[in-house]
Amino acid sequence: MGRRLRFIPPEGALVEVTCRTVQGRFLLTPSTELNEIILGVLGRAQRLYPVGCCGYACLSNHYHILLEVADARQLSTFMGYFNSNLAREVARRTGWTDKVWARRYQAIPVSEEPGAQVARLAYLLSHGTKEGLVETPAQWPGVHCVRPLLAGESSVEGLWFDRTREYNARLRGESFERRKLTNIETVTLSPLPCWKHLTPEARLVGGVEELAAAAAAIAFLDSAGTLSARTDPLTMNSCRPPMKGPSKPSSRRRWTSSRREVGMSRVMRTCGEEGGRS
Repeated sequence: MGRRLRFIPPEGALVEVTCRTVQGRFLLTPSTELNEIILGVLGRAQRLYPVGCCGYACLSNHYHILLEVADARQLSTFMGYFNSNLAREVARRTGWTDKVWARRYQAIPVSEEPGAQVARLAYLLSHGTKEGLVETPAQWPGVHCVRPLLAGESSVEGLWFDRTREYNARLRGESFERRKLTNIETVTLSPLPCWKHLTPEARLVGGVEELAAAAAAIAFLDSAGTLSARTDPLTMNSCRPPMKGPSKPSSRRRWTSSRREVGMSRVMRTCGEEGGRS
């Protein structure tokens, strides 16, 4: 199968990037250390290969990033650095010896329509709730842009572990603490292109807060009206069950999918109205 073409309009574009782990394994299960590493790698990649970052969300088996890029080469160099370094760090932590990513990242350009851009941010913010793992996006323990956005912050710090310095120190027989040979890297968040004319207060009150509230409204509820039993994402994602052959989906799984689609349609309507007002 041939590779998909990577097309970016000549004037640049907002791009939604998605990348999944091999076999859907939970190699990105949230932890304090991994969260710092992901943000550190993302911040270093942004510093070395400058792109605009409008949002990000990292679940246990995939991640999404909204990037503002000028051309396909800029996107390629940024993603090549980010994916390769993050894969090495994930393999180091988990002991995984196979490839980390299932395939090349998928990059989908987003149109210049305000409704389309807001809808993609709404979809990104809904991660954690649309899977029924948490009640609100801010409760997701992994890397998620909803917390700094709701706090009105434009930057987030992470740690870059300098493995070259660690290797040279070990060659010299030196001992060092885990965080001694690290650098602080900063992820800079940019507003959506359609929101750049708004003040930070207007983007927060009229945009991010409404989208986060709409995302919380689509949290998966069981028939008793309570959050699904999968409320502890760390426990739920601690291991992957054995792989099984294909089977016919049960009626409950179809009902779950339908319920999520209905919830997302409500978010999309909210986003469209907000984009029209802006």
